Amino acid sequence: MRKFLSLLVILSLLMATWLTWVTFIPHTPASMPLVVDVPAGQSLSQTAEQFAQQDAIKSAWAFQIVARLTGLDTRIKAGDYRLVKATSMWELFTRLEKGEAGEYTITAFEGWTFRQFRQALAKHPALKHDTAALSDRELLQKLGSEHDHPEGLFFPDTYFFLKGTSEFALLKRAYDKMQQELQRAWEVRQPNLPYKTPYELLKMASIIEKETGHEEDRAHVAAVFVNRLNIGMRLQTDPSVIYGVGAAYNGKITKRHLLTDTPYNTYTRAGLTPTPIALPGRAALEAAANPAPSRALYFVARGDGTSQFSETLDEHNAAVRKYILGKGD
Repeated sequence: MRKFLSLLVILSLLMATWLTWVTFIPHTPASMPLVVDVPAGQSLSQTAEQFAQQDAIKSAWAFQIVARLTGLDTRIKAGDYRLVKATSMWELFTRLEKGEAGEYTITAFEGWTFRQFRQALAKHPALKHDTAALSDRELLQKLGSEHDHPEGLFFPDTYFFLKGTSEFALLKRAYDKMQQELQRAWEVRQPNLPYKTPYELLKMASIIEKETGHEEDRAHVAAVFVNRLNIGMRLQTDPSVIYGVGAAYNGKITKRHLLTDTPYNTYTRAGLTPTPIALPGRAALEAAANPAPSRALYFVARGDGTSQFSETLDEHNAAVRKYILGKGD
């Protein structure tokens, strides 16, 4: 009997030591960051198995024992629990008792089309997909927009949100943000620009966004297009042609594309495009509102991300020979 009691004491000490170890020693999951989604109404055993299967804890059995011994089994809250470092089971219990709502992000990139933005939203697993059945026009009506074409009306940015946020709520944030940014650019615009409305400034900003990503060139690109509009010259910008071609564009613009008349072909039609052609960022809006003091009418890519600007056609042709044809002096 005495041997049995001694063995029982040893086993109890070993068990207590092991429970202490798995409870308080930080455990490093095989891959991080790790997100464990605990749904509402899930049982303690289900939660324990979930954490164990995702390698967030060493033992599902120990998780249940400690939770019941401490009374935490009735205080676990649903939520998204993100692990970015080695974490002890006791620390997890503390977090589970408080509850956590995981924060997610989605990015709409400058220069994206609205179609690309909607596709990214539709693929995000943490969003509530409540706009899938809405057409672009129906979506704009629901937003209370006066426009019937969505392009350019949503601000490209990284948006933070909680799991279960609706697509519509996020789209409204992007829409409202663009209205604010556009109004700000409109209020500080230079005088005598060829825009009658903020929407026309938005169109120009979208073209600038697609024409260059180089910070120092944006205001100069804006100046070229403003100068062309002021003298009645066509904008002749390839990105608008590509936008008009749509799905038929295969990655290479051709002479046929340039000659095919669409509402967005700025080689065949004068003035601004009917709508924006992309989601312009703040820098493009600012450039459209405040073009550089320049008389340039032409520009050509140098091949390093920057552009060469010219005031005359002869200067431009020389730049084309140098940077495009490789026949410079």
